[in-house]
Amino acid sequence: MPVEEFVAGWISGALGLVLGHPFDTVKVRLQTQTTYRGIVDCMVKIYRHESAYCLAPFDLIKVRLQNQTEPRAQPGSPPPRYQGPVHCAASIFREEGPRGLFRGAWALTLRDTPTVGIYFITYEGLCRQYTPEGQNPSSATVLVAGGFAGIASWVAATPLDMIKSRMQMDGLRRRVYQGMLDCMVSSIRQEGLGVFFRGVTINSARAFPVNAVTFLSYEYLLRWWG
Repeated sequence: MPVEEFVAGWISGALGLVLGHPFDTVKVRLQTQTTYRGIVDCMVKIYRHESAYCLAPFDLIKVRLQNQTEPRAQPGSPPPRYQGPVHCAASIFREEGPRGLFRGAWALTLRDTPTVGIYFITYEGLCRQYTPEGQNPSSATVLVAGGFAGIASWVAATPLDMIKSRMQMDGLRRRVYQGMLDCMVSSIRQEGLGVFFRGVTINSARAFPVNAVTFLSYEYLLRWWG
């Protein structure tokens, strides 16, 4: 059922994206800025000053838009650097060249390649462990397995996710890093090894509900069409 699987995956992925986007914004801010005292402080400040929301098709544009801190629609305040995803993409292309649109691409690739395997192995393993042979996994099993699969993959992905976010923000005002390795070394030197797991708490908090909903909707859509 390739068509049904594609549509089910698309719908469930969209639901997961909508649910997880606010948490993703907080995660990016914590990884790339030092003005927040923690997760709650970051959430409160974003809600109070920005009501941040963006629909960006590319990860770089998403990160740049999420890092805008100028309040919107307030008299006398400076206008946002980017007016939206299209303006953001055009500005990056104009100011940083075509390569600017691919900033952080290697870190993104290295982040996603192993974690996709961890993601599905964890989900399948938990479903098989807690489902009687010959039966479909229950809704509770799918929710728990999907949630923990998301957490496992994001714990593994967070170090390179932090590097990716910093590489993507590099060049916004001035170049700080000479490359991905330089970004890693500089981050360790200035902030210690703990910097690689900055954002892991918010990643996990986002990952469980997002992936629980994603897998549950995917499984139910396949059963409904099957």
